[in-house]
Amino acid sequence: MDHYAGLDVSLRSVAICVIDAQGKVVFERSVAFEIADIVTCLKACGQPLKQIGFEVGAMSQHLYRGLKAAGFDVVCMEARQVNAALSAMRNKTDRTDARGIAQVLRSGWFSPVHIKSREAHAIRALLTCRKAIQRKCIDLANEIRGLFRVFGLRLPPRLEQAAFDDRVRPIIVADPDLARALLPLLDARAVLYQTYRELDRRVKQEASRDEVCLRFMGIPGVGPVAALTFRAAVDDPARFSRSRTVAAHFGLTPRRYQSGETDNPGRISKAGDPDVRTALYSAANAMLMRVVSGSGIKSWGLRLVRRKGRRRAVVAVARKLAVVMHRMWTDGTEFRRDPAEGVA
Repeated sequence: MDHYAGLDVSLRSVAICVIDAQGKVVFERSVAFEIADIVTCLKACGQPLKQIGFEVGAMSQHLYRGLKAAGFDVVCMEARQVNAALSAMRNKTDRTDARGIAQVLRSGWFSPVHIKSREAHAIRALLTCRKAIQRKCIDLANEIRGLFRVFGLRLPPRLEQAAFDDRVRPIIVADPDLARALLPLLDARAVLYQTYRELDRRVKQEASRDEVCLRFMGIPGVGPVAALTFRAAVDDPARFSRSRTVAAHFGLTPRRYQSGETDNPGRISKAGDPDVRTALYSAANAMLMRVVSGSGIKSWGLRLVRRKGRRRAVVAVARKLAVVMHRMWTDGTEFRRDPAEGVA
């Protein structure tokens, strides 16, 4: 008889529930979040396990690889579907959650989540650190701007981050009251900005070394950040059977609600990784508004701007970029600028 194990994972403990093919609970236990302890507990249940399942989370990567190395058939399930199933239960505890996850695994009503490679996570970590430092630099610059206004000083509305220190420091040094409070803040921002420039250099260097990213950057508007973000998020292009599903995976297709005579198409679903969606939107906006060179996608997008407005056109171009980039990756082809080929 087949047996299924559901794991409710928290930061320091794991609730384990094993059920049979009829859904009857045969084993329950809670152990510390250590791969060795979890493997020992699963083997101690005395039943051969067909599958082990848990919902995706912060620790799912480590857990998945550890259980796979121990020889188990492991499934990482989409959190939204698991949450919908568990919301029907009267009491929410780690024990009942593990039971619900085991039942979802037995029924097969779930979507498996792709576990990305270590290389993809390393790229994502580099991009995340760069973005975090960039935000801190912007926050400190905005704080200085706000404090300047108290003293009647106003900076230009648009001031490049690289020129911020040279423009602001003479003003602060000239006023002892400002220097006492704002000079340490400006020094901290200068250190952060140098760190940001180093991380930005590493991002560009990483993109220039990757053959797939170099092909992506052949698309007008797609830079190193967008190319690396898309590459790290997709990781394995073979996991998408059709290129069109990539746009839906990252939430760039409209959601729809239909029930009886009601049929309401809505805005984009915004499902999936928001960083990828932001990168594709920025690349599409750059293609339409800043890039001088023409292409089939740009011509199509400009026609949409006149008919649907700029924001809808940018989203549509971002959706098409996701499809085109995945197809380029799958086929190993280069971007073609010809209008007829680009529209096709």
